Amino acid sequence: MANHNAKELRKQVAPYENSNTKMSIIQIVNTVIPFLALWYLAYQSLSISYGLTLVLAAVAAGFMVRIFIIFHDCTHHSFFKNRTANKVVGTLTGVLTMFPYSQWGHDHSVHHATSSNLDKRGTGDIWVLTVDEYMAAPMWQKLAYRLYRNPLVMFVLGPIYVVLLKNRFNRKGARTKERLNTYLTNVLIFGISGLLIWMIGWKAFFMVEGPIFFIAGMFGIWLFYVQHTFEDSYFEEDKDWEYVKAAVEGSSYYKLPKLLQWITGNIGYHHVHHLSPRVPNYKLEEVHNNTKPLQNVPTITLSTSLTSLRFRLWDERKKQFISFRELKAMQRTNKLTAQTKPEL
Repeated sequence: MANHNAKELRKQVAPYENSNTKMSIIQIVNTVIPFLALWYLAYQSLSISYGLTLVLAAVAAGFMVRIFIIFHDCTHHSFFKNRTANKVVGTLTGVLTMFPYSQWGHDHSVHHATSSNLDKRGTGDIWVLTVDEYMAAPMWQKLAYRLYRNPLVMFVLGPIYVVLLKNRFNRKGARTKERLNTYLTNVLIFGISGLLIWMIGWKAFFMVEGPIFFIAGMFGIWLFYVQHTFEDSYFEEDKDWEYVKAAVEGSSYYKLPKLLQWITGNIGYHHVHHLSPRVPNYKLEEVHNNTKPLQNVPTITLSTSLTSLRFRLWDERKKQFISFRELKAMQRTNKLTAQTKPEL
């Protein structure tokens, strides 16, 4: 993308970079209240059928994902015009989703500033190795990487590690305000959980909260993974990296059915979000529809997104993701080529 085109594109998106207080409040009401109601109904259904409880928990998990999108917008200061309002709502929705507002906001800002930059990986992103890096890695690192990229580890164990463990501790070098926000979030999480356990019992609490947390966590990690892991994505070294290209070529348009699009707070328009994080989630679709260049970006659907499960390594030569199986085939081909090459 030429420089002038990049500037023009950001100029076209700029008018949408403002929140609408009424729409933000409506979104809080139609998200948080149904979530709390579904949680209560799931608890009441324990006396009827745990199968019904799981169904209600699955629906509640969808609303938890939507609550996370509100939290996510607050960390970008795009949900309200007032920064204090963003922090208060962000902290409270962070309690519901078990994410510390200030800490996650820092890491996520770094992610936006470095997404698809091969020289600045490691904060707020998914671990990605290039083919050359993987080939040069010691055996223990290869094994660790294979385990990390295994769907069972990433989508099943991942939510448990990130949400329950990693989010409870401050990052190294965190400032006082960030540390205090993490402590406050932890106190509120444990306080509310303790109160509910006292009121309904630990067994009922975990039978309801457990599946909600687990389903929402898996779905959340899947969304983050699939929107940056597709075949012809974008990765460059720092000297060649461009912010706008990273946004529109390194972030996908996840074209979801309308119901799932609503539940996920339009985050499928991830290319728009990365281009301008200050656009609130309820305006992302409008930006996409009214900005022609943004309609010609990598598009994936529910069915085609499943192919991303096989992508493991970034091939810098082909400029695309490949699987471990494809790497093995490449190695066999290179070996055969070397064996049949005539000696001079």
